[in-house]
Amino acid sequence: MKLMLATGAFALVSTAAFAANTSSPANPTFSKDVAPILNKRCVECHRPGEAGPMSLRTYKDVRPWAKSIKQQVATRTMPPWHADPSVNKFANDRRLTDAEVATVVKWVDSGAPEGNPKDLPPAPAFVDGWVIGKPDVIFDMGADFKIKAEGEIPYQYFTVDPGFKEDTWIQAAEVRPSQRSQVHHILVFVQEGKTRATRGGEQFSDMLIGYAPGVPTIEWDQDTAFLVKAGSKLLFQVHYTANGKEAVDRSSLGLKVRKDAPKYRAFSGSATQFRLSIPPHEPNYEAKATHVFREDVTIVDMTPHMHLRGKAFKYVLEYPDGKTEELLNVPKYDFNWQLSYILAEPRKVPAGSKMHATAWYDNSANNKYNPDPTKTVKWGDQTFEEMMIGFFNYKVPVDQQPPAPAQRPQRPGAD
Repeated sequence: MKLMLATGAFALVSTAAFAANTSSPANPTFSKDVAPILNKRCVECHRPGEAGPMSLRTYKDVRPWAKSIKQQVATRTMPPWHADPSVNKFANDRRLTDAEVATVVKWVDSGAPEGNPKDLPPAPAFVDGWVIGKPDVIFDMGADFKIKAEGEIPYQYFTVDPGFKEDTWIQAAEVRPSQRSQVHHILVFVQEGKTRATRGGEQFSDMLIGYAPGVPTIEWDQDTAFLVKAGSKLLFQVHYTANGKEAVDRSSLGLKVRKDAPKYRAFSGSATQFRLSIPPHEPNYEAKATHVFREDVTIVDMTPHMHLRGKAFKYVLEYPDGKTEELLNVPKYDFNWQLSYILAEPRKVPAGSKMHATAWYDNSANNKYNPDPTKTVKWGDQTFEEMMIGFFNYKVPVDQQPPAPAQRPQRPGAD
């Protein structure tokens, strides 16, 4: 969980709001009741060297932030999770239970006592610098990039040769930008043979991992891995955003490699709509895109992507017989948290099925993040422009032919 601090007075929430249908300790303490919650949901990011703005590992760390933690937890701003809970189940659901929320609120309202330090649970074990644990191999993007303090920064591309002399199965991957506040996103593509690199990723062989706030890692199930063929190159696509300070970035990619071949091979896909034209002052612009599965596959997760005018996003799966199933509904999209939603039960999808993605945008003055509600907004790389991409990961048996490249709509202005 990453705790974002609100400005101004805290809107403190009464314990009574969580009294109904919850079961929390009568007199909660940090050591016995609150620390286990933080260890489970928060400390992964809120520890030294990670993205959280403060550490939440110890009572001394946590106590000064007690009222802020209460406000963020009670309003369910933290941990960040935006999926409609009535639609589907997800293995990485970050939400606190009502009882956990009530425990934190009651603890703060009672003075945030420490309790007996002997009640503290064992601290979770982490490898410093890596969420996935110690990588087997680490590659940086091959060059330093000087980030200017102001102005628009075009996408930057860095090609790296990992030196793989034989086909290599990747079990887990993690991207670590050295300048988090100025790195908007990083996509790492695998280029096989003489695949031509083009902007936007239309002709890249496959995407290994995408980094954005909230999604720095990917770990495949033990029966699944991502194949990087011998001789392939890694292409880093990096989007920087100026924030008033000059800095130098040299982002890194860590990989965990498995020695044996898995049962399934992982792939990435998307339903993408390049032809956007969002009118000025439009509060509910709708865009649609569809991906057709030409082979039997198993869908693993989904990651919606829009920019600052993004409002809501939905994935609906249509089976060959016409039956439909809503897989994910994000009613309040948050550009600051580009989350992936991992299905608790991966979906087996027969050939001929369609993934329908629908996105909604708010280009009105009511959107506080809107750069300029008077402008018509079209597809573009920069955050003041827009995108509509319904990313998803899927897997196929390793002895099955790789899926054919998807036929995607041409991006306006592309070669």
